[in-house]
Amino acid sequence: MPGPKSRDVDDYIAAFPPRVRRVLERVRATIRKTVPAAVETISYKIPAYKLRGKALLYFAGWERHYAIYPAGSRAVAAAFADELADYEMSKGTIRFPLDEPVPVELIARIAAFRAAEVEKTPKKSRA
Repeated sequence: MPGPKSRDVDDYIAAFPPRVRRVLERVRATIRKTVPAAVETISYKIPAYKLRGKALLYFAGWERHYAIYPAGSRAVAAAFADELADYEMSKGTIRFPLDEPVPVELIARIAAFRAAEVEKTPKKSRA
């Protein structure tokens, strides 16, 4: 697990062993390709993507798995229940084993789903 002070996503990913870096780069590339307007940053010490200033999706690497965090969306678990049935999930976390192929299409669909949710959310007006 990388240190807590990653400056950016490149720095975060570089702190992992090569096999984990390859997986995290695939996840990153999938999110960026699917939602090119999303702003990439570090939040809560992990890579995060924001759209229209709202949290879209996070991801993180761990010792035996990597995870995506669909930014508080309970609808993701329901919308993708069948496809996520084989993965460990809890409290807004979807864990994927490092020793299996990255489910690029599934991650892309989740990212697109979250982008649509964010786009539907009305902008807060400044009073």
